[in-house]
Amino acid sequence: MARIDVDLSKRAKTRLKWFDYYESHGRNARLTCRYFGISPQTFYRWKSRYDPKNLRTLEDRSCRPKRCRRPEYTTDLVVAIQGLRETYPRWGKDKLVVLLRREGFETSASTVGRILSKLKERGALVEPIGRGVAKGKRRRLAREYARRKPRDYAVEAPGDLVEVDTLDVRPEIGRVFKQFTARDVVSRWDVLGVSSRATAKAAAAFVDEILERMPFPVKAIQV
Repeated sequence: MARIDVDLSKRAKTRLKWFDYYESHGRNARLTCRYFGISPQTFYRWKSRYDPKNLRTLEDRSCRPKRCRRPEYTTDLVVAIQGLRETYPRWGKDKLVVLLRREGFETSASTVGRILSKLKERGALVEPIGRGVAKGKRRRLAREYARRKPRDYAVEAPGDLVEVDTLDVRPEIGRVFKQFTARDVVSRWDVLGVSSRATAKAAAAFVDEILERMPFPVKAIQV
């Protein structure tokens, strides 16, 4: 049996046990795989790497590619991007690439974006302070177009309250229309309307129809 090198990693020592067992059991690969619970593909892959004279061959190999892709852009382009970004700190890659092309740099927005990211990682670019309004200081706009019906609102006469609802109408397969229905709660007077879609514009047009076609003044509409 091979002697275990104390400098080997835990995983390399485990692999060394595979081949010690393999040699001591008649070089039976299937038996070794069943004993250690490993696949034949894994065993044979490490067997092709294993050198009894160099136990380091059982160590995990680096996944880093032998040839790393080098940046295709020049230092002049990086300097130009950094200078433009410092001049226009709130401009993004799409705007900066236009200025760069005017200065004679043939590049793309994605390349400018990568360079900006690398400059930020190195701390070469300082992001501008945001100009957004704090959440607590945002001015809330009053909803003047609608308000919740008061609980003590009295419905006694026609026109005091008209309820509006929508439903889908399917006259045939593949065709869908939106039916607007308005009903006066007291008189049960109905006004119907049909639209291709239930949009805000269509709803506003139907409200005009309600006010025009109801035989009495409408005081409130409930959706």
